[in-house]
Amino acid sequence: MDQKLKVGVLGATGMVGQRFISLLENHPWYEVVCVAASPRSAGKTYEEAVGDRWKMTKPMPDAVKDLVVMNVNEVEEVATNVDFVFSAVDMTKDEIRAIEEAYAKTETPVVSNNSAHRWTPDVPMVVPEINPEHFEVIKYQRQRLGTKRGFIAVKPNCSIQSYAPALHALKEFGPKVVVATTYQAISGAGKTFRDWPEMIDNVIPFIGGEEEKSEQEPLRLWGKVEDGVIKKAEGPVITTQCIRVPVQDGHTAAVFVSFEKKPTKEEIIDRWNNYKGLPQELDLPSAPKQFIRYMEEENRPQAQLDRDFENGMGISMGRLREDTVYDYKFVGLSHNTVRGAAGGAILCAELLTAQGYIQAK
Repeated sequence: MDQKLKVGVLGATGMVGQRFISLLENHPWYEVVCVAASPRSAGKTYEEAVGDRWKMTKPMPDAVKDLVVMNVNEVEEVATNVDFVFSAVDMTKDEIRAIEEAYAKTETPVVSNNSAHRWTPDVPMVVPEINPEHFEVIKYQRQRLGTKRGFIAVKPNCSIQSYAPALHALKEFGPKVVVATTYQAISGAGKTFRDWPEMIDNVIPFIGGEEEKSEQEPLRLWGKVEDGVIKKAEGPVITTQCIRVPVQDGHTAAVFVSFEKKPTKEEIIDRWNNYKGLPQELDLPSAPKQFIRYMEEENRPQAQLDRDFENGMGISMGRLREDTVYDYKFVGLSHNTVRGAAGGAILCAELLTAQGYIQAK
């Protein structure tokens, strides 16, 4: 790419916004030229606005420290500075839907980490290795919005990244019933142990809205584009429990699955280790070389040891064995704020750029 695209980050001061800033440092295609947040942060430099709330392990990039934070609600003003935006705003769902559409109508593509548009029928919700064909609905969305280049695309919930890709790699065998329990890191709530000390030595067996997302969003990933909208798949049947655990980063899933056509253990491991999607074929900048790996050790994957596999963009599987009730059981792990949030959105943007949906204004 001859000249980097100019990127804005909406909700730049929050944890996911910070993760976007961190991951976009020295990106070969994109340059962060605009950071936007709530009116109370507007007018301050990014460094001043974040203050002591920087939650990433590596330091704040020098290139953004002196950027003056813009008011995210001043849509036209922000949009004139950028080619497209990443959205990680902290608002109500109705407010998020409204503001993301407002940006799209300024002919500014929006790649969102938020859940507000995940069930908007003509908004693609994409894991690039699983359902890149869903970007086809963008042309219908543009007709609805009255735009030529503006649109909204989203990535799915962080919790499903630790098992939906593993099931997708086994689609030829027809997964029919899935039982999953997710053990979710506190960064999924935008927290660290410093600001959530109640999570130390604790487990909370409830995360609001998470179980419905975990059961339904994979079905949308596996749906089809029909009549200009995405129709979700009928199966498999998925039931989940979602539990908050005292881990900083990394969502773990314990999964039971039955198939229409039961594969061998060797076939499952082969499909996982050798699975490739469009990002790998195109060698996109953020794409993991290996999307899914199987770990033979009986005590892996572990959050501390394995969440950063492929810079946090790969998914680790382990403990695959036959079950007495279902066909198989296994454990999966993904990095919830990299693959599951900002990194997943950046990979979506890279594929949208490679396919010509995102271009310089």
